[in-house]
Amino acid sequence: MVIVSLIEAKSPSISEDHVKEPPKDREEESGKEICAKGEKSMFGRKIRIFKLFGFSVFIDLSWIIIAVLVTWSLAQGYFPYFNPGLSAGAYWVMGVVGALGLFLSVIFHEMSHSLVARRFGLPMRGITLFIFGGVSEMTEEPRNPKTEFSMAIAGPVSSIVIGFLFYGLYRAGLQLAWSEQVWAVLSYLAFINFALAVFNLIPAYPLDGGRVLRSGLWSWKGNLRWATRTASRIGSGFGMALIILGVLSILTGNFIGGLWWFLIGLFLRNASSMSYTQLLLERALKGEPIRDIMNTHPVSIPSGTSIDDLVHNYFYRYHYKMFPVQTESGKLEGCITLDKIKSVPKDQWKDTTVEDVASGCAPNNTVDASTDALNVMAKMNREGVSKLLVTEDGALEGIVTLKDLFDFFSIKADLEGGEEGVPRRR
Repeated sequence: MVIVSLIEAKSPSISEDHVKEPPKDREEESGKEICAKGEKSMFGRKIRIFKLFGFSVFIDLSWIIIAVLVTWSLAQGYFPYFNPGLSAGAYWVMGVVGALGLFLSVIFHEMSHSLVARRFGLPMRGITLFIFGGVSEMTEEPRNPKTEFSMAIAGPVSSIVIGFLFYGLYRAGLQLAWSEQVWAVLSYLAFINFALAVFNLIPAYPLDGGRVLRSGLWSWKGNLRWATRTASRIGSGFGMALIILGVLSILTGNFIGGLWWFLIGLFLRNASSMSYTQLLLERALKGEPIRDIMNTHPVSIPSGTSIDDLVHNYFYRYHYKMFPVQTESGKLEGCITLDKIKSVPKDQWKDTTVEDVASGCAPNNTVDASTDALNVMAKMNREGVSKLLVTEDGALEGIVTLKDLFDFFSIKADLEGGEEGVPRRR
């Protein structure tokens, strides 16, 4: 169960579901999304625990589930079976230490990916531990097969190295007559790192082995799209095999193990499809200036508008929670949100203007009209926002949302897809 909970994959930033049915433009979301940056996890809430070699390491709250399950399974199952005769307290201490060692091993595995990526000039958002293991969050795909191979193989190699390290310590513990609790934990950590390496070398994209396969196919054909599609199909097939195995295991009485196989298989199928879709999206957006995609008629507020007028003629009418604020000359002056309005006493609404309470729009929430659409998508992903204000020479030109980008991609897929494998919108 420990092995199947440790699938390592690179973070895809989009979902195939988004292509089939693009996300709605949720203006009703808090205006803080534009006016203030917030840290968001691709899996959910995450907590930054430390920074190592310049990379932030996060724990997704779902990792707590794994930490508890691993500790329990080690204390109640693994160690009592392989090391009988110890006290219950000893088993629980061994379980906690084993889970902590596993935690550090996964970080070491991911850190190896990240260090190699940095060596090749690829930007990394950080490392996140989540319910299925660890993930190095890249904002760009590798630029050539060599980079892909080097990044992919670094993880399994690091797991093998640390596995031998723990095995050496285990052998030393036996020779030096260390406490059984110590060498038993070392033996487990050696085993789990070897298992992690072997599992990730399976040629199923987006596992490390699948990325090694993609690098080989890419180098052979010189076609990244074909290589990604082929590797993704293999990964999807492997995911389906795990799903079937999970169902069979459940039917034969192994409910917990079967459930994990099923969930891992489902995750792999989705991740493989997402990775291919991400590549197609990048290809569709690259070279497209955002001025050709943005909404050129955003609803904006004149800076001299009273709060009372703003509430009744804009908030109540359009149902948005944020509006950009412009001067008479068209210059972007800032943003006004519901939170700002709520801070003004109602009896002062008629005497207070928008410019009195509006806050400036941070640079990380605006983009120049000439910016490449792919870079806009990357900025949204990096800043954790779903919309950006588009400006030119300080003037508001429009607004672009994640929905706009996906709609553009869908239309382009319908017109230019077909034989090249671009998924058509149904």
